[in-house]
Amino acid sequence: MAALRAQPELWETMQTFDRVRFRTVGWSIMWNIAAAQLRAGRSVILDGVARQPEVSRTRDVAKSCDAFLFVVLCTIDDADLHKQRIDERIRAIPGWPELTWLDVQRSRDGWQPPTDVDLFLAAHESFDANLAAARAAIGLDSSSGR
Repeated sequence: MAALRAQPELWETMQTFDRVRFRTVGWSIMWNIAAAQLRAGRSVILDGVARQPEVSRTRDVAKSCDAFLFVVLCTIDDADLHKQRIDERIRAIPGWPELTWLDVQRSRDGWQPPTDVDLFLAAHESFDANLAAARAAIGLDSSSGR
């Protein structure tokens, strides 16, 4: 979406969209890029605040490209820890503002977690614990590195 901000007329139009339509534009761009990468035989990771419609459409894209898809839902229930992480994080996405806690709160308040998920990870857990859970869920033996 940051690339769209560089096009003033387009971005002005985007600002008239409701949240669902705005989100759909962003996901549509990601799905098109993902499909191109999958058709070229490359792996793809999509990272976003997905709702059930986005998960379902992502599954459709993967299926149309005959690709394996594994959906991971990362959550953080502790609002204070979440706020601390947002306040300390610098994403540095060119042309895109940093998220504020208010932005995140708005998103959290209106978000319903998707139900069609392959793995749930808790962001308050350690990286190593979550990595081990992810590896186990996709059938990788964490002790052998395979």
